[in-house]
Amino acid sequence: MKIALIGYGKMGHEIEAAALERNHQIVLTIDRDNQNDLTFDNIRKADVAIEFSTPHTVFQNIMVCLEAGVPVVVGTTGWLDKLEEIKAIANNGKTSLFYASNYSIGVNLYFRLNKILANYFNSVKGYSAAIKEIHHTQKLDAPSGTAITMAQIITESIDEITGWTLLPERVENKIPIEAVRVANIPGTHSVIFDSEQDEIIFVHRAKSRRGFALGAVLAGEFLIGKKGFFTMDDLLKIE
Repeated sequence: MKIALIGYGKMGHEIEAAALERNHQIVLTIDRDNQNDLTFDNIRKADVAIEFSTPHTVFQNIMVCLEAGVPVVVGTTGWLDKLEEIKAIANNGKTSLFYASNYSIGVNLYFRLNKILANYFNSVKGYSAAIKEIHHTQKLDAPSGTAITMAQIITESIDEITGWTLLPERVENKIPIEAVRVANIPGTHSVIFDSEQDEIIFVHRAKSRRGFALGAVLAGEFLIGKKGFFTMDDLLKIE
């Protein structure tokens, strides 16, 4: 598989290593210093693009890939206001797009386990929910896409909760999210269910970026020959 890497920071380097280990080829690398090289002719050298850039450039990068007919795996977060627009373009177009707020297999299992927990707490009542996420200082968006996904899962499962808010802002019936940035932390997410009687903390801690990179490469392999919009549910075949 010939891969175009769009975004060549620490994650881009990890994705490159994971791709080469699986006998794929990197045919194009785009970073902030050569953004103008992201052209139709160049991107069409690739079988799939993997996009881990910035919230400010991701939409334009995706559009170049889709208009060129090249499948694209998107790992950049912080642009969800345009997700429905991109989803419609992918579903009506000639190629495919894969989006996940987090490509770690462990995190995606963590999402589903939190949904089960939230359904239980919705039944017993009396518990509030909060989220704390810790990422490296290069993480530009806050809260993280992973934390937002978690908040959405809990909101859909617990009747009294109506959404989320980023601390220090607090709003009744909304999940408070604390976003912490610390050097050299790949990503830690904690969901706290709290009552007058006890507190339950459910944690996922990434040991490195390796799991995210491998998941992105697996998503690229999955996209070959497909058209439309896909998520980790499709890759993991989870209902």
